[in-house]
Amino acid sequence: MPRKFLRRHLPDHKALREQWYLRPFRALLHDPALLYPNRRTATRAFAIGLFFTFVPIPLQMAASALVALWLRVNLPIAIATVWITNPVTMGPIFYAEYRLGAWLLDMPPGDFSFELSVEWLREGMLYIWEPMLLGTLVFSVTFSALGYFILNWIWMRSAIARYRERPHHGGFHPIQRFRERRAQKLRDKEGSRK
Repeated sequence: MPRKFLRRHLPDHKALREQWYLRPFRALLHDPALLYPNRRTATRAFAIGLFFTFVPIPLQMAASALVALWLRVNLPIAIATVWITNPVTMGPIFYAEYRLGAWLLDMPPGDFSFELSVEWLREGMLYIWEPMLLGTLVFSVTFSALGYFILNWIWMRSAIARYRERPHHGGFHPIQRFRERRAQKLRDKEGSRK
């Protein structure tokens, strides 16, 4: 299921290589691991994307893409996962990181007003950088690890379900054969006791 879903929603790797804005990176995009989703590359790319989702830096997508290229994981998934933080969700996420960091450092959350200006960044960040940095680290590591394990679990469950639905030679499923052999052994033990 995850692979079919991803193939349906991700762009074709051949069409992606021909895009004009990706021509400078054509030498890097020859690796199929960067564009073809499988369990290993997709789960790692999802974790990388989640890590950079919670880091309050400009160009989160570029940082996620560079790490995805370096680790040779699925590039579209790593970039698309960063979109969890958008103009609507960015404020609440970063405020929750600050509050968590302040709580962990046992600091009272300060009263401050945010202004989107260079002046505020220079002066306002002096008061909140420690709790913000700690909260960012905790959020990034926790959610990227959770995302990795949850997506890996979903992918494995889907693969097992597909395997069980597949027709097998001999008319029996391997697990069914195991169960029948075990039941036969139990019957043989009970028969030998009598």
